[in-house]
Amino acid sequence: MTRQGGLGHRLWKAFVIQAGLIAVAAILGIYAARFVLSDVLISSALNSEAEHFWGRYADNNDFPRPDTYNMKGYLAGRDAVPEKIRNLQEGIHKLPGDSVDVYIIHVSERHGRKLYLEFDGESVSELALLFGTIPLAGVLIVIYLTTWFLYRFSRRAVSPLIRLSKQVKNLDPKNTEHFAINLSDISGDADQEVMNLSRALSDLLRRIDEFVIRERNFTRDASHELRSPVTVIKIAADMLLADETLSESATRSLERIKRSAKDMEELIEALLMLARESDNGLSMENVCVNDVVREELDFARELFRHKNITFDIHESNQLRVNASDKVLSVLIGNLVRNAFSYTEEGRVDMYIENDRLIIEDSGVGIPDEEMEKVFKPFFTHEGKQLGGYGVGLTIVKFLSDRFKWPITIESKLNFGTKVTVIFPEAEKNTTARHPPAV
Repeated sequence: MTRQGGLGHRLWKAFVIQAGLIAVAAILGIYAARFVLSDVLISSALNSEAEHFWGRYADNNDFPRPDTYNMKGYLAGRDAVPEKIRNLQEGIHKLPGDSVDVYIIHVSERHGRKLYLEFDGESVSELALLFGTIPLAGVLIVIYLTTWFLYRFSRRAVSPLIRLSKQVKNLDPKNTEHFAINLSDISGDADQEVMNLSRALSDLLRRIDEFVIRERNFTRDASHELRSPVTVIKIAADMLLADETLSESATRSLERIKRSAKDMEELIEALLMLARESDNGLSMENVCVNDVVREELDFARELFRHKNITFDIHESNQLRVNASDKVLSVLIGNLVRNAFSYTEEGRVDMYIENDRLIIEDSGVGIPDEEMEKVFKPFFTHEGKQLGGYGVGLTIVKFLSDRFKWPITIESKLNFGTKVTVIFPEAEKNTTARHPPAV
């Protein structure tokens, strides 16, 4: 599970939690000190004072009752006991006072007489303040200052790592000039471990950048080099097809050569798109998906004319997308040819409904355990590759992800396959043509 927030945020959070816990502990400490003073120490002192008085009183009945600054004693029968405490039973009592918040009354009885000790409760608060709150406040100040300096020190210790994290986060693979780590921004107060990590990341990014550039250049150069012979093949096929003396079998062979050259040309174009980092070099226009489907269907019909396959296009509307016609041709063409390739005899139906294109065939289907592999390069089923070059569906998946056209495949072994491509931002026109089934 990924933690939310960075190191700096976590340090600050730890500091705040620590400060809060210290504050809670301080408040509890004050209440604990007050409790100890009033209910423990004061009670113990009053008990001792009463025992001392009764001990001396037993020897001398004229022994004076306790009378100090904070405490006053009353002996029943000798002194006028205030009415508010006269009827109290033996023990410790707390009563509200007139001039103070509370009085602590200790009542004891010996020899048929009661001794009332009245203690000024306000002194408890003063004692709690003097011996509890003030020292505790001093300790809190020291603890808070220590915690703050530790936080600042920890923040400074991890700040190079935070700066490194921000640099890695802001890396732009599309911009080779900014696909690097600025070590000078980190080396100022960084530890050796952070510098080692920074250098390792910088070296890794450099090698990745070199690898990407090398692979991109190779794909681009190889694709450009392949265009020349493919163009020669197409021109030669056109020139030979212009010869009216050719036999029918030779004409069919030349047409297949020309169609295969077109297929190879689309594959080369797809490789070039794979080599591009952005879509800036593509010609974007408003393309009719219906027209592309018909073009690719005509191509597949000629390519697989030896098969006994019935096909039809079902159009409920016209579908137009803002895209490159070459991109759509590669994507749809691969799907259509794949449907024909895996159907030896039966039907291939194409549906254009709302914002999606659906291609269904009655071919051999794909087992459930192999469904996750269909988009991998050179995937085979029953010894046969999906697509002429073994990368057809891989390219389809790449284009689908790149242009955000979701694609799904449903298949049942020996019953056929259904492929759905969704164009979320497509324009829909209810006027559509319905060519006859073939």
